[in-house]
Amino acid sequence: MYSQIASNKRRSVVFIGLFFVMWLAIGAGCGLLFKALSHPTVTNAYGYAEAAPTHYGWTPVIIGMAICALLAVGGIVYSLTAGAGLVLRVSGAVPADPAQYQQLHNLVETLAIGEGIPKPAVYVIDDPSPNAFATGVSPEKAAITFTTGLLDIMNREELEGVASHEMSHIKNHDIRLLLVVGTMIGMAAVLASILWRTAFFAGRGGGRSGGQLVLVIFVAGALLAVVGFIFGPLIRLALSRRRESLADESGVELTRNPAGLLSALKKLQQNDKPFKNMNHATAAMCIDDPLQHHEAWYHRLYDSHPPIEDRIASLERIYSGQSV
Repeated sequence: MYSQIASNKRRSVVFIGLFFVMWLAIGAGCGLLFKALSHPTVTNAYGYAEAAPTHYGWTPVIIGMAICALLAVGGIVYSLTAGAGLVLRVSGAVPADPAQYQQLHNLVETLAIGEGIPKPAVYVIDDPSPNAFATGVSPEKAAITFTTGLLDIMNREELEGVASHEMSHIKNHDIRLLLVVGTMIGMAAVLASILWRTAFFAGRGGGRSGGQLVLVIFVAGALLAVVGFIFGPLIRLALSRRRESLADESGVELTRNPAGLLSALKKLQQNDKPFKNMNHATAAMCIDDPLQHHEAWYHRLYDSHPPIEDRIASLERIYSGQSV
């Protein structure tokens, strides 16, 4: 378990560094494109416009890298300081009232003591779709969120299994890794959309210089779109699938009761209610992927979770042997 925590910390640093390098590459590429397209014109003695040699040197590349570096650092800092709060706001989570949800608070506190970590904040989402997720950058700043749909259908043993699964994500430092990666992916997608809109309006100005600017902006948007919609999600999915299986196993180790989580997953397998406030970035944090229910093989290519039937089969093997 400690080796897994250490591995997640190392991967956090590696993937933050990887995203930073990708953003620098985007800035350098845009700078090189600008340098290649930019040819100022001068008028000769005969009144004809001629292309004058450029003297930009590597300045456009350096400026492009500096701008993207600032954006990347800003995204990383934001994810580490305010990313968890953003996830809670976007999902519609509110603090669970200690009087109304006393049993839930007691259960989470007991499991936190068992894991040797501070009690996470407890949130509730008013949504009929049964699900739960953990978020935060560290065990000291973590939160576990449950939907009302999950609280309605789970008994105490099953709820303990779900809570232990999320507690394991906190203990294993999984939530910080996904939070940073998810924030950087989301920021790339948003910036790509903004740049494409900018290119559309800039193109109306006409002229040769306007066309060059539009091309540079469009290419920058395309590169960010590759990060936001293709490369980034594939990295996130590769990280998510293994962490779910590990959280199942370590959750069972915490409770010493495979039956609770096993029964909870079987109920989640039957769920057909959509999770209203979840998107592809936040869905990866849930105990069950609310966007896919593994109907066919091609759906699994972009699933953030392993097939739930595989997770159930693994827990059944643990349950039959009564060992974790």
